[in-house]
Amino acid sequence: MEFIATILFLFAGVCFIMGLKMLSKSETARKGNMVSAAGMTTAAIGTLVWIIAKHGGHIEATTIIWIVVGMIAGTVVGIPAAKLVKMTAMPEMVALFNGFGGIASLLVGWSELQRYWVEHAQIAKVTDAATEVMGALAEPITEAAKEAAQMPAASAISIFLAVLIGGVTFTGSVVAFLKLSERMKSAPMLYPGQQVVNALLLVVLLACGTWIAIDPTAIIPLYLAIVLSFVLGVACVIPIGGGDMPVVISLLNSYSGLAACAAGFAVNNVLLIITGALVGASGIILTRIMCIAMNRSLGNVLFSGFGAADTGGGATGDGEKREAKVLTPDKAYFMLEAAQKVIFVPGYGMAVAQAQHAVKELANLMEANGTEVQFVVHPVAGRMPGHMNVLLAEADVPYEALAELDDVNPTMELVDVAIVLGANDVVNPLALEEGNPISGMPIAEVQRAKTVFTMKRSLASGYAGIANPLFYLDNNYMVLGDAKKTLQALIDEFKSDD
Repeated sequence: MEFIATILFLFAGVCFIMGLKMLSKSETARKGNMVSAAGMTTAAIGTLVWIIAKHGGHIEATTIIWIVVGMIAGTVVGIPAAKLVKMTAMPEMVALFNGFGGIASLLVGWSELQRYWVEHAQIAKVTDAATEVMGALAEPITEAAKEAAQMPAASAISIFLAVLIGGVTFTGSVVAFLKLSERMKSAPMLYPGQQVVNALLLVVLLACGTWIAIDPTAIIPLYLAIVLSFVLGVACVIPIGGGDMPVVISLLNSYSGLAACAAGFAVNNVLLIITGALVGASGIILTRIMCIAMNRSLGNVLFSGFGAADTGGGATGDGEKREAKVLTPDKAYFMLEAAQKVIFVPGYGMAVAQAQHAVKELANLMEANGTEVQFVVHPVAGRMPGHMNVLLAEADVPYEALAELDDVNPTMELVDVAIVLGANDVVNPLALEEGNPISGMPIAEVQRAKTVFTMKRSLASGYAGIANPLFYLDNNYMVLGDAKKTLQALIDEFKSDD
């Protein structure tokens, strides 16, 4: 049965790898998701077989019942959640997924240590009884039994890491969820000595880990580690601003994988080790990509308190107050109708308005009118990695059709109209200047286009809390209102002209 479980685990691992590969293209993404789901189903079956094998082929009916109940409960919650969640709420849902992965690993580590405590107590009881009956003659046997039952230090360390990383991932993900869903202020929460407090928490946690490795029977360090890991997770995420949430989500995703991997080593489960390594590695790679896209180090993202100060909504970046030019859709139509080249730069505003289908329809109408159309997606646009890519793919805009910043920026002067759809921070020209929080971040340099249409609900700062002088440039026009309604008005203008 162990052999069968191992084969099922390996098959599940292959499904996960193939699923990830298929997710890289929009036309195979749905199949990739189904392949991954098949892998997870196989993993659940393999886990049941593995548990039976661990118990020598015999397992209590109540244990199987609880496993089945857990699978049914997960299905009952998972299917409605997947069907009912809005695309705008996908970032916070991903954050919760990360958190659930973390708490699951923590519980695996906790239960494994609980099992060891029970076995250790039973052995101690038996050896004490043997000593009482046999006296000194039982000493060699009892000592050998205690030594054989002793938990290896590597297993104890794996359990501690599962608890530590899992706890940090859980509460950190909850904070990320609260910020993304606007149940909590997205601005960084800073206080004096914050980094010192975090460092002290980590030192105490490492001391708990050392204690557990030396004496796995100690109860105090485990529960202290659980509590402090929860506190550390909150402490690590509250100083991170909303503009850095894409990086935080990908990093917490990596943490959840590392926690699962540690739990796999703790219980000697091949599947957890494989999947944990996959998630951990892919999360770290994605985090690195996000940091490069913002021209910032991971340390700067985690500890700088980026976006703590809002620079206001009516300044140009140098403190000068100016008025933005406002344009109505009917007047914007005449510029688009005559444009030879147009680019779309989507942002979170497009997600909020669920305007991706309207964007695609308008693009089709302009292409039929002889206009060259491109979609330019910044790697950190939206509130999670790939947010805009997924939305546009839903409207049948394939990943491959999305242009890179390096492909568009060199020829931006040739663009007749750049349409900014709710994006703010990723088109902010302050990034090209020195001495501000986003200095050096690569942006879509739409300010160099002949004309810019910025579609937003208001002139408010972006999610990072940084004012955008683009709004007040001479070649920029604010087309205020709901992006979907604005785009639909433009679509109606094109259709009425036909």
